Amino acid sequence: MIDFTAADERKLHCRSQFKGQTSVRRAALMQMDRHNHLWSNVVSLPAMSRVAVCGGTHGNELSGIYLVRERLKRREDGIEPVSVVTLMSNPRAVQLCVRYVETDLNRCFTRAALSAPVSEHSPYEMIRSQELNALLGPKGSAQAVDLLCDLHNTTANTGLCLITHSDRDWICLHICKHLQREMASTPVRYVHFDIPLDEAYSLDSVGKHGFAMEVGPQPHGVVRSVIFSAMQEGVQLMLDWIRQFNSGTLFEGGSVDVFTMVKNIDYPRDPRTHMITAAVHPDLQDRDFCLLHPGDPMFLSFSGETLRYKGKEALYPFFINEAAYYEKGVALSLARKRRVEIPSVRSDTRR
Repeated sequence: MIDFTAADERKLHCRSQFKGQTSVRRAALMQMDRHNHLWSNVVSLPAMSRVAVCGGTHGNELSGIYLVRERLKRREDGIEPVSVVTLMSNPRAVQLCVRYVETDLNRCFTRAALSAPVSEHSPYEMIRSQELNALLGPKGSAQAVDLLCDLHNTTANTGLCLITHSDRDWICLHICKHLQREMASTPVRYVHFDIPLDEAYSLDSVGKHGFAMEVGPQPHGVVRSVIFSAMQEGVQLMLDWIRQFNSGTLFEGGSVDVFTMVKNIDYPRDPRTHMITAAVHPDLQDRDFCLLHPGDPMFLSFSGETLRYKGKEALYPFFINEAAYYEKGVALSLARKRRVEIPSVRSDTRR
């Protein structure tokens, strides 16, 4: 047994206090270092004063159509700020409830298509694409909207995807990160089509920043409440993020998984008639963004034969059995996944 004197107790008490003060000081210094490191790595970007939300680019994808109609009613009531441009992209196709009238509007926004001469005899969607470019662009110009969100539905089991042609757009990646954090009940993914801006063919490419917000599964010509609600929540969260960004909020960096499209896979076809001879295999159906390994079942022929994936690397399938892609010869798309580090961002209030 060891006896402690009163002096010994005072010494131990002082040492304990010193250790406590040192720990507090160390934590404060670490917090200060983290704060300084965070602000020293911040990317300042221009505030976004003009945002476009578009629906009905495909006239039978109803969630975006009804969401735009609802937003237009609210805007008329004075609820929405004037900086958000809400419009129906393809009103003729919407009226007929068809994907398009003469040609796919969402393939008409390349530089070549937007600069091509048109006349009254040109396909309606070619004329409409140039009207939209004049209203929301011009594409690649300083006058273009700061962000363009184009609303789409898919019959595939994708959840909510932000689809864009850039994997280094910090605004779009931060919005995706925000949606992933806030939308607990809906899987949110970032899909990258590696296409130069001049060759990017979709409406979202007209904005300085832009993406298609694709939500599924939902049959075309039908609106499902759970899919509509997910899209509505995604749009609202996007606008909330933009308002916070414009107010000067600092958004910390981090990482986002990016799915970059590698190739499309067509259905097996009869070499003579070119008719499909197989459907998507039951083991693959509805498994969008689930890793597909070489040798995994891919198709089930109409004669009962299992056809397997013959690729050399495991990839992530998406848009599996999308109804609108039968005419395009696409049974599914395959993507590679990689993690992209994104910096902290804030709006540059000096601009």
